[in-house]
Amino acid sequence: MKYTYVKTKKLEKIPRETGVYAFFGKEGLLYIGKATNLRGRIKNHFPSNAKASEGRQKPSFRDSLFIHKVTRIGYLETNSEIEALLLESRLIKQRQPKYNVMWRDDKNYFYVAITKEEFSRVFLTHQSRSAFASASSAKPTAF
Repeated sequence: MKYTYVKTKKLEKIPRETGVYAFFGKEGLLYIGKATNLRGRIKNHFPSNAKASEGRQKPSFRDSLFIHKVTRIGYLETNSEIEALLLESRLIKQRQPKYNVMWRDDKNYFYVAITKEEFSRVFLTHQSRSAFASASSAKPTAF
């Protein structure tokens, strides 16, 4: 599995596909993330050089800690959101990027939740059944 790399000034070359991305700087790997639209998500990390009407905003506080250090971006396309989620998890655990807070230990497990509604919803969550059952009128079942 090999990243495709682009410079930070060439974000338009990134596809609008589902996948995992990584920010690299002089220090090495800085951050790993996932996206359903790689180009859109990666653009959201960077300061707005565009007009406000284009929907781009200033980076979050967390992003502002490292985004100025990014010299290149690597990405891997995946076939689905779940594949991207699992790949992101594995890469963060293996590589332990400095600016990823979540996934640092092996205590983060996924639950598959299925709501008990007329049209059940299925989703992945880090919260156990008790954590999200009281927060929703739908009563999920976690596996």
